[in-house]
This record gives sequence, structure tokens and C-alpha cells, in this order.
Amino acid sequence: MDQTPVPTWADPDATVGVHNREIETSSMRILEGGGWKKQETVILWPTAKMVPAKCAFAWSQLITPPNQGAPRFPGFAVMGMEIGEAYTAAIENILMHPQLQNAQYLLTIEHDNIPQPDGLLRLLTHMEAHPELACIGGLYWTKGEGGVPQIWGDRSDPVPNFRPQPPSYELPDGKWSRGTPLVECWGTGMGFNLWRLSMFKDPRLRRPWFQTICSPEKGVGTQDLFAWADFQKNGYRCAIACDVKVGH
Repeated sequence: MDQTPVPTWADPDATVGVHNREIETSSMRILEGGGWKKQETVILWPTAKMVPAKCAFAWSQLITPPNQGAPRFPGFAVMGMEIGEAYTAAIENILMHPQLQNAQYLLTIEHDNIPQPDGLLRLLTHMEAHPELACIGGLYWTKGEGGVPQIWGDRSDPVPNFRPQPPSYELPDGKWSRGTPLVECWGTGMGFNLWRLSMFKDPRLRRPWFQTICSPEKGVGTQDLFAWADFQKNGYRCAIACDVKVGH
């Protein structure tokens, strides 16, 4: 039996292209992602001394928007400073830099966090869809047995609080348990957060923005929730994107 395939002169699908074949869907993806307009992002990572290899490898695989300013290495690295002081000093320097001060976004990555490769692109998409939010973070948990998600505070409670909230999760039908992967909260960790840089230009905000507190007079608190207590008081809102998974 002759097994020779019938020759064809051209593959119609190949001449059209995958994205052209679904032109409306492809166009909406580009519009929703917002990569067609300016999305310059300053990537900031503070570290005491060393970065775990797994984290460094993950950072090197981080996808950034095509032809947008978002340098991964060296990015804006800060070494050897206390974490609250590092964030405040770094952002102050960014706002004084003639080029970096005009960026639209600031991405904070902590030395022990492992983002998924498309994590930044996903956060940018969420930020474009939610201009009311000043910061959206990826989902990561406190370390060890019994860890809790760093979704700090029940936003439906009018009294500010930092109780850890359950994340949203995807159901078998593709829907999310809360109707959306975003969970708005009173405060976030900073392990993989996308911020609108313009927020830090607001003169109403308390300085320093970030401060680790530990004293009989002030009590005990981490630099991130110290900051969010003031950010929220001045009308800035945040959420966690539960479709952006981050190892810790």
C-alpha cells in the first residue's frame, strides 16, 4: 500500500499565524497586559550578605515586558543594611535618580523569595486592571510548619487589623473561590510586591516609610506593616494576587 502523503502547496494556518488566527483574543491580551504603554519598573532587592542559589536562579528567569526598562541584574541591590532602613534609603535614592524617578513601578524582591517566571507580568496585568490599588503582591507564606499567608488584615472589617486572611484558590471549573484571584487586605509582606512609584512621592506619608520597631514605647512590629498602617491612613490600598505563587 502506498504510504506517500498527498503533497500540499502550503499550510493555510502557517500563513496566518497562531495569534492572527485568534486576533481578537490576542489583541485583548496585549491591551489587558498594558505592555503597549510605559511600564518601566525598578527592581529592588535588599539582602544582608548572601542570596540563596535557588532564589538567584529564579530571579534570572524572571520575564520582563518586551522593550521596557526593567533591569534584573544588578537591578537596585542593597546589601548589609537593616531591612526597614534598606527600603527607605533605596527608595529615597531612586526618587532622586534622574532616570529611575520617572519609572511607573517598583518591584520589591526579598533575598529568600522565589517568584514564578511570569510573576511580574501577572502583577502588571492586575495593576492595569485595578488602578485603585497602590500595591499588589504575590502569594507567599510565613516559613515553617503552620505558616500563614501574608495577606494581612480583613478589609471587610472597618477597624484596621493585620489578622492573616485565607487566600483565594482556583476551582475545578476555572473560577476562583472569592470570585477573583485578588484578595484586598490592610497590609502585605514585601517579598514580591509591585508598587506604583508615584505613591512614594506623596508628601503626606510618614518618613521613614519603613521602620522595624522593637521598644517598650513603640511595641514590636515589622517594617512592612509599620508602613501600611500609614499608607492605608492616607488612602492607599493593597491586595495579594493569589495566582502569582512565590516560594519562601
